[in-house]
Amino acid sequence: MKHLVGKVITKKVSFMSDEVEIRKMSVKEVMGVQELVKKANKSKSDDSQLGLLRDLIRLAVVGAEEISDEDFNSFPIGELSDLSNEVLAFSGLGETPAGN
Repeated sequence: MKHLVGKVITKKVSFMSDEVEIRKMSVKEVMGVQELVKKANKSKSDDSQLGLLRDLIRLAVVGAEEISDEDFNSFPIGELSDLSNEVLAFSGLGETPAGN
């Protein structure tokens, strides 16, 4: 089992009528996301939930770490929300998306 430490598991998912690759988050990354959720829930900022969405996608979508906040603002919110739900489900959190 030791040889599997650090192994990255990915899968392709639909995003805006195209495909992106998502990574299954490690226990450490999931714990980090949980901390981000706590901070977002305590924040009074209107942007806190969107910031959480951006952070989650940057963490788990291959290539998304290069996308600026301004670029994120050009995506439809529903598409970003669906993608974040895919990431959470793939990492064992939240509900499993239909069809999986």
